Amino acid sequence: MDSNKKYWKGLEELNRTPEFVEKNKHEFAEPIPIEEVLSGGGLSSKTPRRDFLKALGFGVGAVTLAACQKVPVHKSIPYLIKPEEVTPGVANYYTSTFEGNAILVKTREGRPIKIEGNPNDLLSKGGLSAQAQASVLELYDNTRVKEPMVNGSETGWTQLDALVRNNLASIKAGGKKIRIITSTVHSPSTLAVIADFIAAYPNTKHINYDAVSYTGIIQANQNSFGKAVIPHYDFGKADVIVSFGADFLGTWISGEEFSSQYVTNRNNKSLEGKKMSRHIQFETGMSMTGTNADVRMPIKPSEEGIALVNLYNAISGTTLPGSKKLTNASADKAIILAAKELVAAKGRALVVAGSNDVATQVLVNAINSLLGSYGTTIDLDNPSLQYKGNDAELVEFVNEAKRGEVDAVFFLDANPVYDYFNVKDIQAALKKVKLRVSFAHHLDETANTCNVVAPNHHYLEGWGDDNAVAGYYTIQQPTINPVYNTRQAEQSMLLWSNNPVKDYYTYVRNNWNTNLLAKGGLAGQAGWETVLQNGFIKAPAAPAGTYTFNLDLNAVAQTIINHSNQLASGNKVELQIYQTVAMRDGKKANNPWLQELPDPVSKVTWDNFAAMSPSDVKKLGLEEFEVVTIDANGYSISLPVLSQPGQAQGTVSVAVGYGRTHAGLVGNGVGKNAFPFHSFRNGTFQTSAPATVTATGDVFPLSQTQTHHSFEGRNVIRETTLKDYLKNPASNSGKEEEKETYDLWDEYERPAYNWVMAIDLNACTGCGACVVACNVENNIPVVGKEEVGRRREMHWIRIDRYYSYDDGKGNLDVTKEKDIDKLENFDNVSVVHQPMLCQHCDHAPCETVCPVLATVHSSEGLNQMAYNRCVGTRYCANNCPYKVRRFNWFNYWNDSRFDNYLSNEHTQLVLNPDVTTRFRGVMEKCTMCVQRIQAGKLKAKIEKRPLKDGDVQVACAQTCSAKAIIFGNANDPNSEVSKALKSERTYYVLEELNVKPGIGYQVKVRNTLSELQA
Repeated sequence: MDSNKKYWKGLEELNRTPEFVEKNKHEFAEPIPIEEVLSGGGLSSKTPRRDFLKALGFGVGAVTLAACQKVPVHKSIPYLIKPEEVTPGVANYYTSTFEGNAILVKTREGRPIKIEGNPNDLLSKGGLSAQAQASVLELYDNTRVKEPMVNGSETGWTQLDALVRNNLASIKAGGKKIRIITSTVHSPSTLAVIADFIAAYPNTKHINYDAVSYTGIIQANQNSFGKAVIPHYDFGKADVIVSFGADFLGTWISGEEFSSQYVTNRNNKSLEGKKMSRHIQFETGMSMTGTNADVRMPIKPSEEGIALVNLYNAISGTTLPGSKKLTNASADKAIILAAKELVAAKGRALVVAGSNDVATQVLVNAINSLLGSYGTTIDLDNPSLQYKGNDAELVEFVNEAKRGEVDAVFFLDANPVYDYFNVKDIQAALKKVKLRVSFAHHLDETANTCNVVAPNHHYLEGWGDDNAVAGYYTIQQPTINPVYNTRQAEQSMLLWSNNPVKDYYTYVRNNWNTNLLAKGGLAGQAGWETVLQNGFIKAPAAPAGTYTFNLDLNAVAQTIINHSNQLASGNKVELQIYQTVAMRDGKKANNPWLQELPDPVSKVTWDNFAAMSPSDVKKLGLEEFEVVTIDANGYSISLPVLSQPGQAQGTVSVAVGYGRTHAGLVGNGVGKNAFPFHSFRNGTFQTSAPATVTATGDVFPLSQTQTHHSFEGRNVIRETTLKDYLKNPASNSGKEEEKETYDLWDEYERPAYNWVMAIDLNACTGCGACVVACNVENNIPVVGKEEVGRRREMHWIRIDRYYSYDDGKGNLDVTKEKDIDKLENFDNVSVVHQPMLCQHCDHAPCETVCPVLATVHSSEGLNQMAYNRCVGTRYCANNCPYKVRRFNWFNYWNDSRFDNYLSNEHTQLVLNPDVTTRFRGVMEKCTMCVQRIQAGKLKAKIEKRPLKDGDVQVACAQTCSAKAIIFGNANDPNSEVSKALKSERTYYVLEELNVKPGIGYQVKVRNTLSELQA
């Protein structure tokens, strides 16, 4: 191998801080007293575990009753007369939809227990996000609103309906305004219900708004081409991608869909065809998309518009006003090189920006028009319908309400009292509205200001549909009867508007029969049944047209420069607001699986923080996790500082989605609310502002997972460039090295199956969906912030994040202290993500040291655990070089002391009955979803056929939109995993130890710009 790169997991490992050195002297932290209290994760430092259980408990009775009355109706087991479609112990699957993605819902005896991607889904191709995987947990949340409420007290639906109808009739007669405020609705049937409601009450207006807004893109397309839409982007058709702050693999518009597209030009098949796209990212904070870029350049928010002006000038050969040098000289050079790359790839190029500023997005449109992107990588004729919010309309509603013009407002999947930029303004406005109705599942911040709460169903309890992209319609059907006395919001609106159709199922069915089935070439009962089986229909796409940009850009450029000057004014730092992959806009803040999912970049759980450049932290004399107060736009919060390599100097980044006060007992008080940092300018909400940062002297430790396990500098990451790969496909894979090995064990015979895995580092984006999927499938407990801080997280798969730096000259060694300061303040580090799980070694070190044979090797290549044999010596974990075994410090599932985040009663309902729950003193780790392997073999046996490749999918591989993980039988030479492991890029982590791991990794390839490595 010939690599100048050295890798490190975090600054504490790089700098060998005393805390890091001390922690890594011991495999395990010391046990803690049982009575010790939690201090984080949404709990007061004075809240004991036992008391939290009393407050949080999930009611088993209601859910069990609902499961026994499932739709179709199922009786309690044992069955007197068994329903035809139910076999006890065998799962049923139902098609449904989650935010426009077609999904499959796995149920056991009437209980939904797992969400899977529909393999035929046209957007993510069967992949699912962490949020979708975790959504099943929310069904069983006992803090949901259980009964309709009026003025804070529970009531009956009859009484509530009478109250609302009377008020609506009075308001209609008086001529006052009615407003329906929703997050973007892309359900055809819901939109039809709203239209019928407006017909009944003509003084009603429907306002779409999104907490994280895309109004800037919509308005820019209206200004540029007369189409007020978000385009449907295709990253799979782009040979060159340049992004300005758009986290398109994570939180921007449609991350799972874009990930699926993106990797098609970067995975095994693409590389074997000698082709790979080039991705250049300009951004402020290190995003998940930025970590995957071939070239990443940190720039300030104030420089984003300037960089786009410079890029337009370089492509067009003209000079717009305001062009000037950036503070990062490398970024200036990258702009010129990016322009050349884009022009060379005309028709196969794509430029995107995450800004919500209309002028910035207009300039992006002009650049894409020059590059011939419309009709190829950008489709305006089959647009995305996922975000249609209008920021100005929400602001106008607040003004109308303050003037006393609005007498009724309805909130559906909207929580503006939490996520509106001016909370005091909207609270004052709502006090003047006579009838305030919320359809919220929880008594969230907005529902708490409403005098009527008509609780909506969870999406797994109701009928519905989605239309996320033009022409693509997905169906939603109930998989369980309502757990509590809730009612579908659409049903309530039908009743209140005196609609002749009183039942929402009938309404949906009529809408599909009349308007939608024909689009998919279907009709009648047979067509409806086909939809329920397939989960979606696809109408023929409209031809994607080309569009010419004709606007005068001088005024646009001047607007951009003026905004840039405002952001860069004075000596203030520039604040950037962003979303995390797990928490997004905070609607799911009460989901503990998401709270405990490590952030892909920072690896922080259970908190947000102030991310700053390590050089800025040093200049300000701050220590890691020291609390600072951030002031901007008349609002301030105090957060701990995190030194983030790759953060642009002179900036601070803070995530939204935290700081909830009425999320539920898990999400309340976790982090601080950053939404009020937004401002309203030129018709849209802006996500950047000048800010001051002041040290408070306090310290607030963050629970990070990245450096809990150290490889002590051993070579576990292999990386190369496309240039070197094309010269030698085995570049840096280690295949050219001769290794002399010695075996102390006999080889295992595997006559039928040899279960192995391949992981493509070029496809893995680091999103963490596999972590949550594994949690759900394998009954992995949540332990809370305090225990994560003690290195006791229980995840069976983790995504390791490695930083690296290469000056291209081979004269920098970051393992030597004298070279650390040469890192240019960590601005230009690159990142590699590596999924790490039990490697199922043929020569497993854990097996040789277990005194009770609790961990043994199977005849199918799996390293197995017999939990009832394990006595908890932990020898196996000490002897594992990959540090992938987890020790149960407590009876997380069955002991009331640890029912903080998933209560004992609750877990009986969401648990996978095919997987044993583990208990205190037992080691556990990845089993390669052995229960799925057995189920696949049993199904093949029943059908009297051999097991085929693809019959068994492990949970992590199944949810991965990027298809970075491939699982299968190595004994089948035609299996996908066998083909993947034959790749010249394949290497095995710590292969020199001769433990013979069963997981092969493919070398990371970057399509770098060699001109920037100077």
